Amino acid sequence: MNKKILHLAIPNILSNLSVPLLSSVDTAVMGHLDSPVYLGAIALGSMIFNFIYWGFGFLRMGTTGLTAQAFGEEDNSEISHVLFRSLIISVVLGLLLIILQNPISYLSFYLINGSADVELYAINYFNIRIFAAPATLALYAFHGWFLGVQNSRYPLYISLFVNALNIILNLIFVYQLNMNVEGVALGTVISQYSGAALSIFLFFKYYKNHTSKFDLTRILSKVKIRKFFRVNTDIFFRTLLLIFTISFFTAKSAEFNDKILAANCILMQLWLILAYGVDGFAFAAESLVGRFIGAKDKTNLKEVIKLSFLWGIGLGIATALIYLVFGREILSLYTDQTDILDIAMGFIIWIIISPIINSVSFIWDGIYIGATATRQMLISMIISTFIFFLPVYFITKDVWGNHSIWFALTLFMVVRGVSLTIFYKKSIFSSIDLR
Repeated sequence: MNKKILHLAIPNILSNLSVPLLSSVDTAVMGHLDSPVYLGAIALGSMIFNFIYWGFGFLRMGTTGLTAQAFGEEDNSEISHVLFRSLIISVVLGLLLIILQNPISYLSFYLINGSADVELYAINYFNIRIFAAPATLALYAFHGWFLGVQNSRYPLYISLFVNALNIILNLIFVYQLNMNVEGVALGTVISQYSGAALSIFLFFKYYKNHTSKFDLTRILSKVKIRKFFRVNTDIFFRTLLLIFTISFFTAKSAEFNDKILAANCILMQLWLILAYGVDGFAFAAESLVGRFIGAKDKTNLKEVIKLSFLWGIGLGIATALIYLVFGREILSLYTDQTDILDIAMGFIIWIIISPIINSVSFIWDGIYIGATATRQMLISMIISTFIFFLPVYFITKDVWGNHSIWFALTLFMVVRGVSLTIFYKKSIFSSIDLR
C-alpha cells in the first residue's frame, strides 16, 4: 500500500509544488522591482483568481472521485463519460467568466480596499488573465480524470510544462519587455492554453480507445448530471468558503498598509507550499479511496487512510523544521526589501506551526473527496468559517493587529481537522455497502 501511495503521491507532490513555485516566481519578480505596489497588485489580482478558480476546483476534485469509483467498478464507459461531461461544463463556465468579466471585476475591486496605485495595476492584471478561463478550467477536468484512472504522471508532465513555460514567459515579458504585471498576466494566459493543448494530445495519444465511447445521450444523462452536480455543488460551496477565508485574509492585510500586505503575501506563499506538498498525498488518497470504495474493498480502504495520514503529517513536521531553521533565508528569496523582510519575520511563527496543523485537514479533504462524501466537508467548512474564523478575527483585531488574522486562520485550520475527524466513520462508511 505504501508503494501504491508513493507511486501516486510523488508525481502529485512535484506537480503541486510547481504551482506555488510559479506563484513564488511571480512574487519574487514583482518583489525585486522598485516599488511594493507591483507586489501588492499581484497579491490582489491573484486573490481574485484564487476565489474564482478555486471555487471551480470541483471540476478537478469531483472528476477524480467519480472517475476513481468508476475505475474501481471497472465501468469503462462511465470512466470516459465523466471526462467528457466535465470538459463540456468546464468550457461553458470558462466562456461565461469571460462574458461576465466586467461585473466580476467591478464587484471584486469594490470589495477590496487596496491603495489606488495597487488597484490600478491589479485591474490591468485581471483584464488580461481572465481570458485564460476556458483553458484553466479544462485543465482541472483533465487533471482530475488522469488522477481518477490512477495516472499521476500526466498531471505532473502537464503542470511542469505549464509552469515552466509560464516562468520563462514572465521573465521575458517583465525583464526584457518591461511589462510588469501585464507581462505576468499574459504569460499565464499563453501557458494555460498551451497546457490544455498538451492535455488533449496526451489523451488522444494514450487513451484514444475512450473516444469511441463518446455517447452524448449518456454524457448528458439526467441521473449522471444530477449526481455530478450533487457532489460538485457541495465541493463548490465548500471551496468558496475556503477561498473566502484566504481572500478575507488578503483583503484585511491590504487595509493595514502596502508593506504589511507585501509581507503577508510572501508568508502566504510559504503557507501554500505546504498545502500543495501535502496535497500530493491527499490526491493519492482521492484516487485510492475512490478506487477501493468502487471495488467495495474495506480492508484496503482503511489501510490507505491510515498510511496517508502518516505520510502527510510526516511531511508537515519536516516542513515546519525547515521553516524554523531557515525562515529568513527562505523569505529573502522573495524580496530584497529589508523593511518587508523584517515585518515578515515578526509573524513567521504562524508559518512554522502551520504545516503540522494544516496537514491533518488536507489529508481528510482527499479522503472525503475520494469517497464523494462532500456534504460533511461543506458542514465542516461552515463551522470553521462562521463560528470560529470570522468571530475570532473581529474579537482580537483591535488588540493583536496583524497577528489576529494569522491566529484566526490557524484556528480555522484546527477546527477543520477536528470536525472532519469527528465526522469520519459515519461519513466514509455509511453511504456505501462496506460495513
